Amino acid sequence: MKGVENSYPKEDQKLWLAFLSGDEESYTQLYKLYIRHMYRYGTSLVTTSDAFVLDCIHDVFTELWAKRSRLSVPDNVKYYLLKALKTRIMHLLERKERSFKPLSDVDFEIFEPNDLEILEELDSANSRQERLKILIAQLPNRQQEALKLRFIENLNYTEIGNVLEVNTQSAKNLVFRAIEKLRGWIVLPFINFFYIFLA
Repeated sequence: MKGVENSYPKEDQKLWLAFLSGDEESYTQLYKLYIRHMYRYGTSLVTTSDAFVLDCIHDVFTELWAKRSRLSVPDNVKYYLLKALKTRIMHLLERKERSFKPLSDVDFEIFEPNDLEILEELDSANSRQERLKILIAQLPNRQQEALKLRFIENLNYTEIGNVLEVNTQSAKNLVFRAIEKLRGWIVLPFINFFYIFLA
């Protein structure tokens, strides 16, 4: 995260700068701007209730307000908030203040679904988007998280690596392996759009 020497080309960075100066309206706008992104990402990390994720989001924003005088302006506000949320969630889980587990710790069946099972699920889907969700749900959790961070949250590979605590190349590998696995299960034209983002 860099300091205020950046020219703040993005609207969210302008809001952040105003929030740092104590502007409550800008603080509220940042919350409204990113609550859905943070909720979506938070619920992909843990098997838990909506209330737990929302509590963690509120904790993040409460801490931001309390520490605003010591913060600088991030290059990517969304990345900063998603990483802060993950840190908060994992901190609570490690302290065992909550009885919830991260998805990576949940005991799933160790076999992979076969092509017939996937095709049966795809048959019941009503749209390409539903079919894609079915396929992504078959991936290992870290590959799912990497895909979501890349294609839903639009983070770059360095930022994904920081969130997942791996290097940039490992982040690229996670995304690439996920796409290769999707293509291996069933080759459909709508999957090909992912390759545009790998250049």
